[in-house]
Amino acid sequence: MAAAEAKPESMAISSPTPDTAQELPTSTATPTTKASKKLSLIPLIFLIYFEVAGGPFGEEPAVKAAGPLLAILGFLIFPFIWSIPEALITAELSTAFPGNGGFVIWADQAFGPFWGSLMGTLKFFSGVVNVAAFPVLCMDYLEQLFTVFSSGLPRRLALLGFTLTFSFLNYMGLVIVGYTAVVLGVISLFPFILMSFIAIPKIHPHRWVSLGQKGVKKDWNLYFNTLFWNLNFWDSVSTLAGEVEKPQKTFPLALFCAVIFTCVAYLIPLFAITGAVSVDQSEWESGFFANAAEDWVDGYFADVAQIIAGKWLKVWVEVGAVLSTIGLFEAQLSSCAYQLLGMADLGFVPRFFGVRSTWFNTPWVGILISTVFGLAVSFMDFSDIISSANFLYSLGMLLEFASFLWLRRRWPAVNRPYKVPMGLPGLVIMCLVPSGFLVFVMAIATKTVCMVSGLLTLVGIFWYFLMNFCKSRMWLGFDTVRERVEDGDVE
Repeated sequence: MAAAEAKPESMAISSPTPDTAQELPTSTATPTTKASKKLSLIPLIFLIYFEVAGGPFGEEPAVKAAGPLLAILGFLIFPFIWSIPEALITAELSTAFPGNGGFVIWADQAFGPFWGSLMGTLKFFSGVVNVAAFPVLCMDYLEQLFTVFSSGLPRRLALLGFTLTFSFLNYMGLVIVGYTAVVLGVISLFPFILMSFIAIPKIHPHRWVSLGQKGVKKDWNLYFNTLFWNLNFWDSVSTLAGEVEKPQKTFPLALFCAVIFTCVAYLIPLFAITGAVSVDQSEWESGFFANAAEDWVDGYFADVAQIIAGKWLKVWVEVGAVLSTIGLFEAQLSSCAYQLLGMADLGFVPRFFGVRSTWFNTPWVGILISTVFGLAVSFMDFSDIISSANFLYSLGMLLEFASFLWLRRRWPAVNRPYKVPMGLPGLVIMCLVPSGFLVFVMAIATKTVCMVSGLLTLVGIFWYFLMNFCKSRMWLGFDTVRERVEDGDVE
């Protein structure tokens, strides 16, 4: 588009040729704003941790659904078939294409602008629903401490205050968000570390091999959704790649540390609690992601803390849960905002979506749009919408796996500072296993979820053609980097 300003060559996300090793640029920052500080290793590890988990909160339904043994096996095995492949793919593609936008860039470079735009829409819808979930979770835990937040105007005002306050923290800068995540992570995990140590003398190992109480039917839908929602979103941090210090080196190490950190944070409390207490299996309920926000009301970990050590630890766990929701909210909001920034850089949304603050160099429009969407959903009864977000995320991940394999096949010589140490056949097998699980998650979805997900997918398709129409009529300003890059693509 002639009216749009072209970016300097250093900011373009160029398409590499198949025969020439080429290092792609790392910055998508707008040149009219001051340079912002970059994320270093430790804050990035904790941001990834909060993108994925945020603590053991939410793993309890796996015990309720299938008993202690299968819950433990799930959190032991599932990282190898899901989390590690997703983290490896994120490490390779984030270092090969280190710009804001992450998975949007990958789908665009692999299959073209239509698929890049659709990937962005699917992941954005999924992300903002999660943004909406965390203030609700925070209120559900706060009401255990202060009953005034259980319903009515005080609850609605608290939801609004939470969302606006911590959205402003995002506006102040990603480095601030990163170090806040470090503090929140340490404080929210400490009561679980303490509870696990206190539980050691009370552990009876035979409880770990229990398949659950007799007569209690296995709920496989709940079980697999609990594992899925507690161990996914590793790729969300890819939208921040342009804001990371030396991403080619930092990203792989941060993802490696975060995978170990997250798995240990889930397994130690699970081993300790299932071994130390023997209670009615039906009481193990708390996981929001498998059902809806209201299921978090009676956080079972908090009750177990009281059984093991007394009410003081129960209160500490509940405070830790509140702090964890803050970290989850900050991490997910950052991912959504910088995704919009990356999509603006690629010309998938109007240039206005990528405007940065002159004070903090943060994408304030992206933060505002993500916050408004999150607020709108947070006041709704959204159990089916949450399941739809799960469905949309699965669609996006299937497209992401396909993009990864096609990029490796099409451009094998591209400079990849980190490269998954497998040939193409091994990579296909690595992606087939989690892809099968994604298909299973979508197959067990309800008709309502399928209809809502189908409608939102159609919205994404309509959005792509609407933006193309606006470009052709020159109604809105778009960056032209994407069109100029396509002219040099190799067929």
